[in-house]
Amino acid sequence: MDKLAEIMAWKRREIAPLIRPVTEAEIARRAATLPRPPSFGRALRRTDGRLAVIAEIKRRSPSAGDIKTELDAIEQARRYQIAGADALSILTDEKYFGGSLGDLRDAASKVALPCLRKDFMIHPVQVLEAREAGAGAILIIVRALDDEEIKMLHGAARAAGLDALFEVHDEAEVERAAKHGAAIIGVNNRDLAVFKTDLALSEKLIPSFPRSATAVSESGIATGADAARARAAGAHAVLVGEALVRAADPRSLIESFRAG
Repeated sequence: MDKLAEIMAWKRREIAPLIRPVTEAEIARRAATLPRPPSFGRALRRTDGRLAVIAEIKRRSPSAGDIKTELDAIEQARRYQIAGADALSILTDEKYFGGSLGDLRDAASKVALPCLRKDFMIHPVQVLEAREAGAGAILIIVRALDDEEIKMLHGAARAAGLDALFEVHDEAEVERAAKHGAAIIGVNNRDLAVFKTDLALSEKLIPSFPRSATAVSESGIATGADAARARAAGAHAVLVGEALVRAADPRSLIESFRAG
């Protein structure tokens, strides 16, 4: 079993006690009672044409191990906002990444940046959780889901007023994302099966995205040169985790991503 399959199998067991019928109408009614989150999609299209930076909050990962186990989500979110990040990606998976829904709730309540709930989404109940916690977007990992699950999650996101970042890793997944009307597509440069990272994947796949889609390059971005490669491939935004979590000065690193 590859690592992504292992994580998805665990996630299905983890959320099993929460599963119940959740209709788009229910999600829409609940969303109407909540403050509208800032737009994740708009944040990724900077008016100056430079790369948008999605700064990630995570304490550990299966590939890197412990990154910053003592990380405080509110403090980190504020650091990123001051540093000029355009949006946040907040890991809410506990077992593999040391995150929680509380991290999302705390960060979203304290900063003005749009927040992506980065987790292994399977069921609309998780979308409702994301909206209630203040997220502006959810993650849809195309490889991990069948078409009916993708349709269900995307419909739930729309009902909640959330954007959806469709994550892909090969040409067939780009086609599937496009078929589902993805407005934001991200190439995960890290193969979640074996956790090997290669920026050439963004260079290969982003040119095949629908012209209307916002393109994101995820993982493996650590330097200005890395970001420049992503931008040259057509990326509108980069999602950066480990390098920014470890950075003593996230502002200078974010500025270097935009310099290319």
